[in-house]
Amino acid sequence: MRIILSLAALVFLSAQLAAQLQHEVIPLWKNGAPGSESRRNEKEEAKDYWVKNVHNPSLTVFTPAEGSANGTAVVVCPGGGHRLLVYTAEGVEPAEFLNKLGVTVFVLKYRLAREENSTYSLDKVIREDGLRAIRTVRSVAAQYKLDTNRIGIMGFSAGGEVVTSIAYAPGNGDMNAKDPVDKLNGKPDFQILVYPGPLGIPEKVPDDAPPAFLIAANDDPCCAMSTLNVLVRYREAKRPVEAHLYVKGDHAFNMGNRSPLKSIQGWPQRLAEWLEDSGYLGQTTKGKGQ
Repeated sequence: MRIILSLAALVFLSAQLAAQLQHEVIPLWKNGAPGSESRRNEKEEAKDYWVKNVHNPSLTVFTPAEGSANGTAVVVCPGGGHRLLVYTAEGVEPAEFLNKLGVTVFVLKYRLAREENSTYSLDKVIREDGLRAIRTVRSVAAQYKLDTNRIGIMGFSAGGEVVTSIAYAPGNGDMNAKDPVDKLNGKPDFQILVYPGPLGIPEKVPDDAPPAFLIAANDDPCCAMSTLNVLVRYREAKRPVEAHLYVKGDHAFNMGNRSPLKSIQGWPQRLAEWLEDSGYLGQTTKGKGQ
């Protein structure tokens, strides 16, 4: 019996490994990130739920089941205080949820400015990596049959600060750039902020701010006010926004499946409803990278 169970476990682990290997990884820069070229071959560290020591930022692609993709894409930015990436709960799990809605997902591994011994400037690298992530997705739109007007970004906690670093400023490409990816628009078409950190929220939201979905818990000592600040400034700018502030949930409730609270467990469904009501889940009339 033990031999049979061991074989079953081996088959299961092998299947999981095979599934992981199916996900394409796209480096944001072929020769390494600006200023980090010499470190691009350093190995990332990963254990349990986290990843760190990221010096060659990349996107890991999660595609919907065959025939179900609708042309919408989301770049997912895990949190972790810029010290590590909460890669499983705030990267893989949201990707799998969005895949079920027909959304193609690109999980971003960005450089970590607060990791021990890091030499990165926080303001600089998260904006560089965020812009390049959106531009990279637009550059592969034809390959994945994406509508380049339906490229969104989702951030948890510190990952929300990656989002806000690019959501409110112009993302126009440099038409004189040698790298064709740098010529593309780096501004997302919509944003999803899940208990976002306070950095990067402007005093005034611009008239072209992307539609926003916001969620946090009122008892979150870190990020409830960040969420409310974004909401107030979106209302002042009369830009599309939907916000959910739950009574309890604290910080880092991820996709809700580890919480005992029914409201927190159900929050991803609120996101699905917003995506559908906003027109992001219907089949695009483009869908060929146009």
